[in-house]
Amino acid sequence: MSDTIVLRVAGASPRSSLRASAVHGLLLLLLLGCLLAALSMGSRPLTPVEVIAALAPDAHGPNRLVVVEWRAPRAVAAVLFGACLGLSGALFQSLTRNPLGSPDVIGLNTGAHTGVVCVLLLGGGGHAASAGGAVLGGLGAALLVYLLALRQGMRGFRLIIVGIAISAMLTSVNTWFSVKADLDMALRVAVWGAGTLNGAAWPPVAVSVVGAALLVLVMPVLGPRMRQLELGDDTASMSGVPVERTKVLMVVVGVGFTSVVTAVTGPISFVALAAPQIARRLTGRGGTVDPLGAALVGAVLLSTADLVAQHALPNTVLPVGAVTVCLGGAYLVWLLVRESGRS
Repeated sequence: MSDTIVLRVAGASPRSSLRASAVHGLLLLLLLGCLLAALSMGSRPLTPVEVIAALAPDAHGPNRLVVVEWRAPRAVAAVLFGACLGLSGALFQSLTRNPLGSPDVIGLNTGAHTGVVCVLLLGGGGHAASAGGAVLGGLGAALLVYLLALRQGMRGFRLIIVGIAISAMLTSVNTWFSVKADLDMALRVAVWGAGTLNGAAWPPVAVSVVGAALLVLVMPVLGPRMRQLELGDDTASMSGVPVERTKVLMVVVGVGFTSVVTAVTGPISFVALAAPQIARRLTGRGGTVDPLGAALVGAVLLSTADLVAQHALPNTVLPVGAVTVCLGGAYLVWLLVRESGRS
């Protein structure tokens, strides 16, 4: 009989918790570096000292205009939306117990795209109408996937398969629209569908901050339940977790985080897929969900991708979604090869 005692706090040993805290701190420092780079780089390069001076409350002049009004909304949006996508991915991957269970794989991003298409077909225009269509499209896709996957209790693998099927159907609708619509409208939807932070401004970013903050308030309730659900539905039920109600809440909150992003930027792929898995490997928590780590990794990924989108090509600003697709495609291939090797 061993005399060794292993203490565990919230499902993790003290050594794991210490490593996770160190990784979170390093990710936060890296994120601050990305923010500083985003505020410094551009057609008017600024030094870090000039950026900090421009952020002072009593600052005036062209540097403050460049930093606060032009660059800061986009930089803050990249951090906020990356964190939202990371949290959404953590929720859906915990729900499905599958590394492929992210909102872009199960069709929520495609549903948001279809929502905007429907708004344009009905003659709607402007940011408010497009944002409303994106939110309703994402929620509608989530409801459809959930109802079709719900059979004697929702199962993760079934949710992914149904989501992929719904995503394929909605993609065909979007493609049909691109072929039939007039050129200007088709280009407008195509640019939005690529996912872009171009033209980010304070009003929509401020609204997104409020929406994300309300959703984050639910996470302390969901966090312990998510860890119990990863042990299995029966084990979670015996420990007092209302399994089906918790799953519905996870879907609603996950869709909410995705909608906060897609309403402003359009669908941005692969950040929600990659961030939770990268966070788990960095923190050494194995199969245990790490919402904070996923949020930080998502923020770093999207901030880095946006820097590449803005500055990789001279005189050309790419949609950030195009960059995340390139990076995420390579990650997805690696993930599929790794999972195939395990099986």
